[in-house]
Amino acid sequence: MNYKSVNITLNTPSTETNEILIALLGEYPFDTFEENETGICAYIPENEFSATVKRKVIALSKKYNFIFETQHIAYKNWNEEWEKNYDPIEVENFVGVRADFHQPFTHMQHELVINPKMAFGTGHHSTTFMMIKLMRDIDFKNKKVLDYGCGTGILAILAARLGAVKIFAVDIEPAAHENTLVNCERNDTPSVEVVCGTLDAVPNEGYDIILANINRNIILQSFPELIKRINETGLLVVSGILNIDEEIITDEAEKFRLKKIKTEQRNNWSAIVFKN
Repeated sequence: MNYKSVNITLNTPSTETNEILIALLGEYPFDTFEENETGICAYIPENEFSATVKRKVIALSKKYNFIFETQHIAYKNWNEEWEKNYDPIEVENFVGVRADFHQPFTHMQHELVINPKMAFGTGHHSTTFMMIKLMRDIDFKNKKVLDYGCGTGILAILAARLGAVKIFAVDIEPAAHENTLVNCERNDTPSVEVVCGTLDAVPNEGYDIILANINRNIILQSFPELIKRINETGLLVVSGILNIDEEIITDEAEKFRLKKIKTEQRNNWSAIVFKN
């Protein structure tokens, strides 16, 4: 699959503006983002870069004061570029994430081997980093888990390592589905069942823990279906939320009688644990 990159240069570079643009563009089919000193580079499958998406980028450029240019990128070169720039990630001494071409960790409680087919889901982005950190204090032993929007499968794999007996991982993107299957095999986690589709493809049964590292709009839209799939004392862990949107998510969760019990923040992003 060929990709198109949208190279954004801010007139006044700022990490906060980068994070806002990543969140806004993430509502469209952009699936990979790189931050740099002058802005961000956003990647989208070439066949998804429609006139509607281009108009969205133009509108954002006027609001956030940036210029942009687009570039055609062959899929092979795009993936190789990620491999060249993919460094191992350490979430304190809890989890180490590396590719199979890196040396193994020697001081981590858990080691995950995730090859870099996409930026989100390797642990590099704050949203995934926070999800991993929050999972450390959750009891997964003998639990049933749903990983909604599984990406590379990193959270489902970690849930299996933490003792979950059954994990259902779902993603709407075929590339994410394929990547999760490969990574589950690589990490020897046969307890993870991987499906390509929406929440409609997820059995309507009680999960002890639901992990949803997606974005604000999808989380808001999904509350009614997620609440049907969580058991009476279950946990819902969400990420992909800007700090400024945390109250919106919390207010909506309260409508479904979900109680916020913990929040993690990192680089303008929030992750929240709710209890049913």
